[in-house]
Amino acid sequence: MSPGAPVFRFAPSPNGRLHLGHAYSALLNADLARKSEGLCRLRIEDIDPLRSKPDLVTAIGADLAWLGLTYPEPVRHQSRHMDAYRAALDGLIARGLAYPCFCSRGQIRAPTAANAGGPHDPDGVPHYPGLCRGLDPVITAERLARGEPHAWRLDMAAALRGAVGPLGYTAFDEAGAWPVAADPARWGDAVIARRDVPTSYHLAVVHDDAEEGITHVVRGRDLEAATDLHVLLQRLLGLPTPRYRHHRLILDTLGEKLAKSRGSQSLADLRQAGTTPEQIRRRLGFV
Repeated sequence: MSPGAPVFRFAPSPNGRLHLGHAYSALLNADLARKSEGLCRLRIEDIDPLRSKPDLVTAIGADLAWLGLTYPEPVRHQSRHMDAYRAALDGLIARGLAYPCFCSRGQIRAPTAANAGGPHDPDGVPHYPGLCRGLDPVITAERLARGEPHAWRLDMAAALRGAVGPLGYTAFDEAGAWPVAADPARWGDAVIARRDVPTSYHLAVVHDDAEEGITHVVRGRDLEAATDLHVLLQRLLGLPTPRYRHHRLILDTLGEKLAKSRGSQSLADLRQAGTTPEQIRRRLGFV
């Protein structure tokens, strides 16, 4: 790979078997890397300690190899880099841009039920009502010292004040590239570190994209809105913003997005039924 060549990545989570939607994303990233004489990396996004399974990591490798895809070593596993995510989180906390949230799901839902007309995030979830945002610092410190379970939320208003200048990114496809303005405020005080691990998808992914030198992020259209939040975190953490492409989703016969949680047919199922990698490629438009 020549200096300055594009770097792409395919980043599955090992919480289920890969399906056709994953195959499309993996093949598209590999195809774009090949055409641009760039590189495509593999990342295992396994921050979830309950749902991520070692046997599924092995299965991901088997499915990708079956498709004819190879990746440079070492493959990054997010579960091995919690200290780095914690350091990024600590930096935001030290600047007053994140606060601990001790609320249970029930506590969060109760006040929002009475304010159903309030703002919702792009996933349709009511914005967090800020119950812990203004807690007395002494009380907060005492609760932390007692080890009370808590997540960490981005103080969106403070974060936007700390992000100097307009926020946006460059989107691209086969036809060209164009600027997109980002609106992270629509996510409200988003969770950036979970109760069980010192990070979230949002924090880990922007850190890793910078760490691995990713220049072009190509992922499903269902993550397009999350890019607004990612652009903000990149600005706050002093990280570069890649170019983004949000591709079409592969749908089932009912017009629903393929998903592990819905029991969508896996690549392993297709392989066992006699489907060949060439048939998968043709079915997804890679000939």
